[in-house]
Amino acid sequence: MAHASDSHPPSGGLSWLGCAAFTAVPALAFGLVVWLLLTQPLPLIWHQEWVPALGVDWSFRVDGLSMLMLLMITGIGTAVFVYAGGYLAGHPQQVRLYVLLVLFMLAMIGTVTADNLIVLFLFWEMTSLTSFMLVGFNHEQPNSRKSAQQALLVTGGGGLFMLAGFIVLGQAMDSWSMSEIVARLPHTAATPALTVALLLILVGAFTKSAQFPFHFWLPNAMTAPTPVSAYLHSATMVKLGVYLLARLDPGFGEWPLWQWLLQGVGSLTAAWGMVLALRERDLKRILAWSTVATLGTLVMLVGLRGQGAGLAVATLLLAHALYKAPLFFVAGNIDHGTGTRVIDRLGNLRHAMPWTAAAALLAGLSMAGLPLSMGYIAKDMILAAEAAGYALVFVKAANIVFGAITVAVAGVAAVRVFWRHPGTNITPLDAHEGGLSLFGPPLLLALLGILLGMFPFVVNDLVAQVSHVMSPTAQTAALGLALNLGPALASLALALGIGALIYFAWDPLHRLLARLDVPFERFGMAAQYERALKGLVRSAAASTRLFQNGSLPDYGLWVCASVGLALLALLLSGQGQWVWPAWDTPSPGFVGACLVIMAGALLACWVRDRLVLLLVTGLVGFGCGMLFIFVGAPDVAYTQFVVETVLVIVVASVLLKLKRQGHGKSLPEPGGRPQALAAALLLAGGITALLLLATGGVFNPVLTDYFAVTSVPEAHGRNVVNVILVDFRALDTLGEIAVVMLSFLAAWPLLQTLRAARNNAAAAKEGA
Repeated sequence: MAHASDSHPPSGGLSWLGCAAFTAVPALAFGLVVWLLLTQPLPLIWHQEWVPALGVDWSFRVDGLSMLMLLMITGIGTAVFVYAGGYLAGHPQQVRLYVLLVLFMLAMIGTVTADNLIVLFLFWEMTSLTSFMLVGFNHEQPNSRKSAQQALLVTGGGGLFMLAGFIVLGQAMDSWSMSEIVARLPHTAATPALTVALLLILVGAFTKSAQFPFHFWLPNAMTAPTPVSAYLHSATMVKLGVYLLARLDPGFGEWPLWQWLLQGVGSLTAAWGMVLALRERDLKRILAWSTVATLGTLVMLVGLRGQGAGLAVATLLLAHALYKAPLFFVAGNIDHGTGTRVIDRLGNLRHAMPWTAAAALLAGLSMAGLPLSMGYIAKDMILAAEAAGYALVFVKAANIVFGAITVAVAGVAAVRVFWRHPGTNITPLDAHEGGLSLFGPPLLLALLGILLGMFPFVVNDLVAQVSHVMSPTAQTAALGLALNLGPALASLALALGIGALIYFAWDPLHRLLARLDVPFERFGMAAQYERALKGLVRSAAASTRLFQNGSLPDYGLWVCASVGLALLALLLSGQGQWVWPAWDTPSPGFVGACLVIMAGALLACWVRDRLVLLLVTGLVGFGCGMLFIFVGAPDVAYTQFVVETVLVIVVASVLLKLKRQGHGKSLPEPGGRPQALAAALLLAGGITALLLLATGGVFNPVLTDYFAVTSVPEAHGRNVVNVILVDFRALDTLGEIAVVMLSFLAAWPLLQTLRAARNNAAAAKEGA
């Protein structure tokens, strides 16, 4: 049966000319990158101001590491665009796929070249958004929507952690330039702020590169069409986390925390990802788990010290792209030509799909790390890095597991489905090879991986520059075939031997691990993710019931309590620097106004009748008006008296009318509300303390002097108070006038009613 994720309608889509037009975009970009590599000295730097007040600029820098990523983004991208033209031929949404792929490619280019932390984050999140739309390309299918949502939540959530880390790092280093920060970090003492920044950034990198415990989202993203899987989840996007770690490695590399976390998490991801591959029967998911494991190995290598670590990272990045993207293409060709990717239903396909079989064999040789392939050179560099970088014992054990199962996965993808009979299952009789656009890209990329393994000097300068970026002071050795007897061949023989045993025991091992499906489904990270989503819904419902219960008094209580706690925290943070104002004996009028305010506030906490509650709260307003009079603000006092009088009269009239109609009732709350009193005291105490501290400091006469100097020449007025009210605070004065006018308009219906009642009474008296 065909996989829904890769199925496509038979009609519609682009012509070959339209596909060629879209393919020209990455092809031209690839040509430009190659030209820059061959003709321009690195690094290339471009800078343009954007938000200079915040230090955010369009700063881009292309060095060896960026150049390697650009070659993979544009080179693999060109192959993907060609492949998509044949794979989705006739699909009515083919244009949408090409547009999304172009946007994704641009986001990737921006991410790996940005030198400003904020600009890098913007492009980083753009890759997450375009990845979300590409994974959910078949959005009419529930699995595609769910997988796209999962990928976005995990990588997007990690991106927010990374943004927080960038902000802390930028503030701590007083710069947003990554190159400047990395250059200064080795000479900067470790601080709590830098440690927090490091941990936050690691979360963002680990989520993007599917490191444990965030590894589960990548295999689930295989619901995307095969071109998307080959481009995003093998060669480019998932390596952004590794890229960021490699970029920061010169700055944080000597930190023990950096080394332990990267080596530990990377090794665990490498070993566990390969073990989980044994549970799968879908060829595409098997390859996805092996990608997770390779990403873990790359993270581990970044955490190693020594001159060989950077070289190993560069060679593995390149080798993995050149064998894993073709193998994803192979999985897509198998699904396209047979209607299934389940390895139990496949076998002996070399006769029906000879070109795809050849591509799978070449890519499998490189993935297994056999001599005369780029994969072999990468594994040789990994061994050299582990030997020179003081790797933990667990790292070496995890690498053995990774290398052995990698051989088995390569055997499944390149041998089992093409050369081995499937047993009782019969490969569909209509299995067929696709066109040139389907088998050409994987064959070309796989062949390139073999040729670079035979002639590694072609990329020696490039990987040396990557190594120099990660270890500026280390001496870089040249790539070589390393076919002499030694640790490389011994390790290869060990990996081949164990890998062959795992390959032939794949089905028994799968059945053994299948018994653990229930614990996996219950305690695995994917299950924890689902529980977290359900818990989020439950907590949202509970918080809604608690905070949005329809009770205005409760809303006021929560607002007062939260603001009061915030003020309390603010005050405690400045403890030791408090300066209280000198005590001045208040006037009797001031004390009387305060007593009126306090009486109204205290009575409001116990009164239940609505009309009486209105009257006692009115005492607070009138007390405030009295207070304004005694502190020399008669204009504000006038506004306060007008507003309170009209409000009390209007609302009291409404309440009396409702009461006469039988609708007025007492409040359902108890007569005493101690929690309301506590929240009010907390808020009032916080505001009072804040005001006292504000007035206790040294008076700043800047505004006073400004108004005194500018009143006459600019506002043409000698009364400074009037100038402030009419000119400098014109909007504030306009607001006060508007309040008075609205109060009058609110009272107008009552005045009309009183006038009508008086006229009626006079008319009745005359009639009598």
